Amino acid sequence: MADQRRILAHLKSYQDQMIDLLEGFTNTDSPSTDKPLVDTFANLVAQQWKDLGAKVTVLEQDKYGNHVKAEWGSGDETILILCHMDTVWDAGETQRRPFRVQNGKAYGPGVYDMKAGIVQAIFAVKTLKDLGLLPGKKIVVLHNSDEEIGSPSSRPIIEDEARKASAVLVLEPTALGGSLKTWRKGVGSFTVSIKGRASHAGADYEKGVSAITEAAHQILRLHGLTDLDAGTTVNVGVVKAGTRSNVIAEQATLEVDLRVKTLDAANTVIPEIKGLKPVHPEVTLEVKGELNRPPMERTEGNLRLFNLAQEIGREMGMELTESGTGGGSDGNFTSALGIPTLDGLGAVGDGAHALTEYVVLSSLPERAAVVAGLLLRI
Repeated sequence: MADQRRILAHLKSYQDQMIDLLEGFTNTDSPSTDKPLVDTFANLVAQQWKDLGAKVTVLEQDKYGNHVKAEWGSGDETILILCHMDTVWDAGETQRRPFRVQNGKAYGPGVYDMKAGIVQAIFAVKTLKDLGLLPGKKIVVLHNSDEEIGSPSSRPIIEDEARKASAVLVLEPTALGGSLKTWRKGVGSFTVSIKGRASHAGADYEKGVSAITEAAHQILRLHGLTDLDAGTTVNVGVVKAGTRSNVIAEQATLEVDLRVKTLDAANTVIPEIKGLKPVHPEVTLEVKGELNRPPMERTEGNLRLFNLAQEIGREMGMELTESGTGGGSDGNFTSALGIPTLDGLGAVGDGAHALTEYVVLSSLPERAAVVAGLLLRI
C-alpha cells in the first residue's frame, strides 16, 4: 500500500510533463491511412521508450504505418501493454483543432482515443524506474498503427505477443464515468450484393426485377436478427442502389454491421446473415464478410485483473468500477485467445471520434498509477 501511494505521489509530480507530452502527441497527425504521418508519430513514440532505456524495435510495414515494440525489465514471463497510435482524423486536423486546455480538460484530435493512454504507459514505466520498483515480469509494449481500421497488419503480431504473456493491459480510454472494461462486443462486417433486372419504369415496368424491392425485404430480415436482450445488433448502415427514378433498379448493395457479446451468439447469427435467400425468384444475391473482431467476453481471467485493479485503486482512495462497450479493440483478439485482458485503462474523458473529445487532466497520473501497480502485482 505504501508503494502505491509513493507511485501516485511521484506521478502527480509529473503531471505537467505528462500534459506537455500529450500536447506534442496530439498535435502530431497520425491518421490510419497515411503511412508517412503515422511513421513520423511512431518515431516520436519510439524515442520516448529509448529514453527510458527500453529495447525498441520498429516493425516496418509496407502498406500500413510501422509498429513499435518496446521491451523493458526482465523475467521469464511477460506482461503485454497495447496502445494504438493511429487516429480517425485526417491530415491537417491538428492544425484546424490544435491541443488546448480549458477548465481542467484537454481537447484535440485523438487526445482521448488514445494518445493519452500512450502517455500514461510511458510515465507508468518511468515512475517504476525512478522509484526502483522493478516488476517480476518483462514488460512488452506494442504500439500499432492500424487499430482504427481493424488492425489488418498488426493482429498477427498482437496475437503472437499475447500468447507469450501472463496478462494483457489495454490503454484504450475508459468507459464513460471512468469505468474499466472487462468485456467488449465482437464486430462483424458484411456486404450483401443484390442483382435484379433493369427495365423502363414507364414503358416496361413489368419486365423489371427491382433490386431495391429485394433490398427492402432483406433489410427487414437483417434488422429482425437483432436481439437486444442478448446484446446482438444487426444494422444495415449503408444502402447503394439504382441509377435513375425512371429505371427499375438492377443493382443494390447493403453494408451490414454486426455486434455480439459472445462467440455463441456469433455462431448463431452469422449463418443467418450468410444464408440469406432472395425473396424474388429471379433475383441473385451474394453475401460476403466475417467476424473481424471476436468478442471480448467477461471471463474469470479478465475479472481477476479488474479485481486487482480495484484493490490498487482503493489503496489510493479511488473506487474503480467495471463496464463494457459495443465497440471493439485489440483486447478482443487477446481475450479470445484466453489471455486475461483488462481494457479501458487509459484516459478518463469522453467523445471518442467526435469533435468534442477530451481528457480530464487530473486523471492522467491517477490512471497511470493504476497501470504501474498492475505491472508490479500481476
